[in-house]
Amino acid sequence: MLRFDIITIFPGMFDTVVNESIVKRAQEKKKVVIKVHDLRGWTNDVHRKVDDRPFGGGPGMVMMPGPIFAALKKVRGVRKAYVILTCPGGTPFTQKKALQLSKKKNIIFICGHYEGVDERVREELVDESLSIGDYVLTGGELPAMVMIDAVTRLLPGVLGKAESLESETFEGGLLEYPHYTRPADFKGKKVPSVLLSGNHKDIEDWRRALALKRTQKHRPDLLK
Repeated sequence: MLRFDIITIFPGMFDTVVNESIVKRAQEKKKVVIKVHDLRGWTNDVHRKVDDRPFGGGPGMVMMPGPIFAALKKVRGVRKAYVILTCPGGTPFTQKKALQLSKKKNIIFICGHYEGVDERVREELVDESLSIGDYVLTGGELPAMVMIDAVTRLLPGVLGKAESLESETFEGGLLEYPHYTRPADFKGKKVPSVLLSGNHKDIEDWRRALALKRTQKHRPDLLK
Protein backbone atom coordinates (compact mmCIF):
# COMPACT_ATOMS: atom_id res chain seq x y z
CA MET A 1 0.00 0.00 0.00
CA LEU A 2 1.21 3.47 -0.91
CA ARG A 3 0.51 6.36 1.45
CA PHE A 4 0.29 9.95 0.28
CA ASP A 5 0.48 12.82 2.77
CA ILE A 6 -0.20 16.33 1.51
CA ILE A 7 0.86 19.46 3.37
CA THR A 8 -1.11 22.43 2.06
CA ILE A 9 -2.73 25.72 3.03
CA PHE A 10 -5.82 24.81 1.01
CA PRO A 11 -6.85 21.32 2.16
CA GLY A 12 -10.37 21.72 0.79
CA MET A 13 -9.05 21.67 -2.76
CA PHE A 14 -8.42 17.93 -2.46
CA ASP A 15 -11.94 16.91 -1.38
CA THR A 16 -13.29 16.14 -4.84
CA VAL A 17 -10.11 14.67 -6.30
CA VAL A 18 -9.55 12.08 -3.59
CA ASN A 19 -13.22 11.09 -3.50
CA GLU A 20 -13.89 10.47 -7.18
CA SER A 21 -13.02 8.06 -9.98
CA ILE A 22 -9.94 5.82 -9.94
CA VAL A 23 -8.33 7.51 -6.93
CA LYS A 24 -11.44 6.84 -4.85
CA ARG A 25 -11.59 3.21 -5.97
CA ALA A 26 -7.89 2.76 -5.22
CA GLN A 27 -8.54 3.85 -1.65
CA GLU A 28 -11.52 1.51 -1.36
CA LYS A 29 -9.32 -1.34 -2.59
CA LYS A 30 -6.73 -0.32 0.03
CA LYS A 31 -4.10 0.29 -2.63
CA VAL A 32 -3.48 3.85 -1.42
CA VAL A 33 -4.08 5.97 1.66
CA ILE A 34 -4.38 9.74 1.23
CA LYS A 35 -4.10 12.15 4.14
CA VAL A 36 -4.40 15.93 3.74
CA HIS A 37 -2.87 18.22 6.37
CA ASP A 38 -3.54 21.94 6.86
CA LEU A 39 -0.17 23.69 7.21
CA ARG A 40 -1.80 26.46 9.23
CA GLY A 41 -2.23 23.97 12.04
CA TRP A 42 1.49 24.36 12.76
CA THR A 43 1.57 28.15 13.06
CA ASN A 44 2.18 30.00 16.33
CA ASP A 45 0.23 33.23 15.88
CA VAL A 46 -3.43 34.14 16.03
CA HIS A 47 -3.52 34.93 12.31
CA ARG A 48 -2.10 31.47 11.41
CA LYS A 49 0.53 33.14 9.26
CA VAL A 50 2.65 30.91 7.00
CA ASP A 51 4.43 33.52 4.86
CA ASP A 52 6.54 36.66 5.20
CA ARG A 53 8.41 39.19 3.08
CA PRO A 54 11.64 38.04 1.42
CA PHE A 55 14.99 39.15 2.79
CA GLY A 56 16.72 41.41 0.27
CA GLY A 57 13.44 42.85 -0.93
CA GLY A 58 11.43 42.03 -3.99
CA PRO A 59 7.80 41.33 -4.83
CA GLY A 60 5.54 38.79 -3.21
CA MET A 61 5.80 36.67 -0.11
CA VAL A 62 7.80 33.56 0.82
CA MET A 63 6.56 30.58 2.82
CA MET A 64 8.32 30.51 6.19
CA PRO A 65 10.37 27.47 7.19
CA GLY A 66 9.03 27.12 10.74
CA PRO A 67 5.53 25.77 10.03
CA ILE A 68 6.78 23.48 7.27
CA PHE A 69 9.52 21.96 9.44
CA ALA A 70 7.04 21.39 12.27
CA ALA A 71 4.40 19.93 9.97
CA LEU A 72 6.78 17.52 8.27
CA LYS A 73 8.16 16.31 11.60
CA LYS A 74 4.66 15.48 12.82
CA VAL A 75 3.32 14.06 9.55
CA ARG A 76 6.32 11.85 8.87
CA GLY A 77 6.78 10.65 12.43
CA VAL A 78 9.10 7.67 12.52
CA ARG A 79 8.25 6.57 8.97
CA LYS A 80 10.68 6.84 6.10
CA ALA A 81 9.06 9.00 3.45
CA TYR A 82 9.99 10.52 0.11
CA VAL A 83 9.37 14.28 0.30
CA ILE A 84 8.36 16.16 -2.85
CA LEU A 85 8.07 19.92 -3.21
CA THR A 86 5.72 21.01 -5.99
CA CYS A 87 7.08 24.13 -7.68
CA PRO A 88 7.52 25.57 -11.22
CA GLY A 89 11.31 25.29 -10.99
CA GLY A 90 11.34 21.58 -10.25
CA THR A 91 12.34 18.64 -12.44
CA PRO A 92 9.68 17.90 -15.09
CA PHE A 93 7.21 15.22 -14.00
CA THR A 94 7.02 12.42 -16.57
CA GLN A 95 5.50 8.97 -16.97
CA LYS A 96 8.90 7.52 -16.11
CA LYS A 97 8.94 9.53 -12.88
CA ALA A 98 5.40 8.40 -12.07
CA LEU A 99 6.51 4.78 -12.43
CA GLN A 100 9.47 5.39 -10.12
CA LEU A 101 7.23 6.99 -7.50
CA SER A 102 4.76 4.10 -7.71
CA LYS A 103 7.47 1.90 -6.13
CA LYS A 104 7.57 4.05 -2.99
CA LYS A 105 5.72 3.27 0.24
CA ASN A 106 5.33 6.77 1.68
CA ILE A 107 5.27 10.04 -0.28
CA ILE A 108 4.80 13.47 1.28
CA PHE A 109 3.90 16.47 -0.88
CA ILE A 110 4.71 19.99 0.24
CA CYS A 111 2.54 22.31 -1.84
CA GLY A 112 4.44 25.49 -2.61
CA HIS A 113 2.79 28.92 -2.80
CA TYR A 114 3.46 32.62 -3.30
CA GLU A 115 7.03 33.28 -4.52
CA GLY A 116 8.02 29.87 -3.18
CA VAL A 117 9.30 28.34 0.04
CA ASP A 118 12.26 29.38 2.16
CA GLU A 119 15.30 27.74 0.55
CA ARG A 120 16.18 25.99 3.80
CA VAL A 121 13.09 23.83 3.35
CA ARG A 122 14.39 22.65 -0.01
CA GLU A 123 17.90 22.09 1.35
CA GLU A 124 16.98 20.25 4.54
CA LEU A 125 13.65 18.51 3.98
CA VAL A 126 12.98 17.91 0.30
CA ASP A 127 14.14 14.85 -1.62
CA GLU A 128 12.98 16.17 -4.98
CA SER A 129 11.28 19.23 -6.46
CA LEU A 130 8.85 18.44 -9.27
CA SER A 131 6.98 20.53 -11.84
CA ILE A 132 4.14 19.48 -14.16
CA GLY A 133 5.01 22.03 -16.85
CA ASP A 134 6.74 25.21 -17.89
CA TYR A 135 4.10 27.55 -16.55
CA VAL A 136 3.19 29.07 -13.20
CA LEU A 137 0.08 28.13 -11.20
CA THR A 138 -1.30 29.86 -8.13
CA GLY A 139 -0.10 27.02 -5.94
CA GLY A 140 1.26 23.51 -5.75
CA GLU A 141 -2.03 21.78 -5.00
CA LEU A 142 -3.02 21.07 -8.62
CA PRO A 143 0.41 19.57 -9.45
CA ALA A 144 0.14 17.34 -6.37
CA MET A 145 -3.27 16.14 -7.53
CA VAL A 146 -1.92 15.39 -11.00
CA MET A 147 0.98 13.40 -9.63
CA ILE A 148 -1.19 11.43 -7.20
CA ASP A 149 -3.53 10.46 -10.02
CA ALA A 150 -0.70 9.49 -12.38
CA VAL A 151 1.08 7.42 -9.74
CA THR A 152 -2.02 5.76 -8.30
CA ARG A 153 -3.18 4.33 -11.62
CA LEU A 154 0.16 2.55 -12.02
CA LEU A 155 -0.25 0.53 -8.83
CA PRO A 156 -1.02 -3.17 -9.38
CA GLY A 157 -4.72 -3.90 -9.14
CA VAL A 158 -5.92 -0.30 -9.47
CA LEU A 159 -6.94 -0.41 -13.15
CA GLY A 160 -9.26 -3.09 -14.41
CA LYS A 161 -6.79 -4.48 -16.95
CA ALA A 162 -3.03 -4.40 -16.66
CA GLU A 163 -2.83 -4.26 -20.47
CA SER A 164 -4.28 -0.76 -20.30
CA LEU A 165 -0.95 0.46 -18.95
CA GLU A 166 1.18 -1.30 -21.52
CA SER A 167 -0.04 0.50 -24.63
CA GLU A 168 -1.04 3.94 -23.42
CA THR A 169 0.59 7.28 -24.14
CA PHE A 170 4.30 7.63 -23.24
CA GLU A 171 4.76 3.91 -22.59
CA GLY A 172 7.55 2.93 -24.96
CA GLY A 173 8.35 6.59 -25.57
CA LEU A 174 5.51 7.28 -28.01
CA LEU A 175 2.15 8.97 -27.95
CA GLU A 176 -0.75 6.55 -28.11
CA TYR A 177 -2.32 5.45 -31.39
CA PRO A 178 -5.90 6.54 -32.33
CA HIS A 179 -8.86 4.67 -30.86
CA TYR A 180 -12.28 3.90 -32.34
CA THR A 181 -15.47 2.29 -31.06
CA ARG A 182 -19.05 1.67 -32.28
CA PRO A 183 -20.59 2.60 -34.63
CA ALA A 184 -18.22 1.60 -37.42
CA ASP A 185 -19.72 4.33 -39.62
CA PHE A 186 -20.54 7.61 -37.89
CA LYS A 187 -21.92 10.38 -40.10
CA GLY A 188 -19.94 9.03 -43.04
CA LYS A 189 -16.67 8.77 -41.09
CA LYS A 190 -15.65 5.12 -41.11
CA VAL A 191 -13.38 3.19 -38.79
CA PRO A 192 -10.15 2.12 -40.57
CA SER A 193 -10.79 -1.25 -42.18
CA VAL A 194 -7.70 -2.83 -40.62
CA LEU A 195 -9.31 -2.57 -37.19
CA LEU A 196 -12.25 -4.63 -38.43
CA SER A 197 -10.11 -7.26 -40.13
CA GLY A 198 -9.43 -9.47 -37.11
CA ASN A 199 -5.77 -9.72 -38.18
CA HIS A 200 -3.92 -8.97 -34.95
CA LYS A 201 -0.52 -8.60 -36.64
CA ASP A 202 -1.84 -6.05 -39.13
CA ILE A 203 -3.62 -4.18 -36.34
CA GLU A 204 -0.46 -4.08 -34.24
CA ASP A 205 1.57 -2.78 -37.20
CA TRP A 206 -1.07 -0.13 -37.97
CA ARG A 207 -1.15 1.06 -34.39
CA ARG A 208 2.62 1.26 -34.23
CA ALA A 209 2.78 3.28 -37.44
CA LEU A 210 0.06 5.69 -36.29
CA ALA A 211 1.73 6.10 -32.90
CA LEU A 212 4.97 7.07 -34.64
CA LYS A 213 3.12 9.45 -36.98
CA ARG A 214 1.27 11.14 -34.10
CA THR A 215 4.45 11.46 -32.06
CA GLN A 216 6.32 12.96 -35.01
CA LYS A 217 3.57 15.53 -35.47
CA HIS A 218 2.85 16.54 -31.89
CA ARG A 219 5.95 15.58 -29.86
CA PRO A 220 8.99 15.16 -32.14
CA ASP A 221 11.20 15.74 -29.11
CA LEU A 222 10.25 12.28 -27.84
CA LEU A 223 11.74 10.61 -30.91
CA LYS A 224 15.17 12.05 -30.16
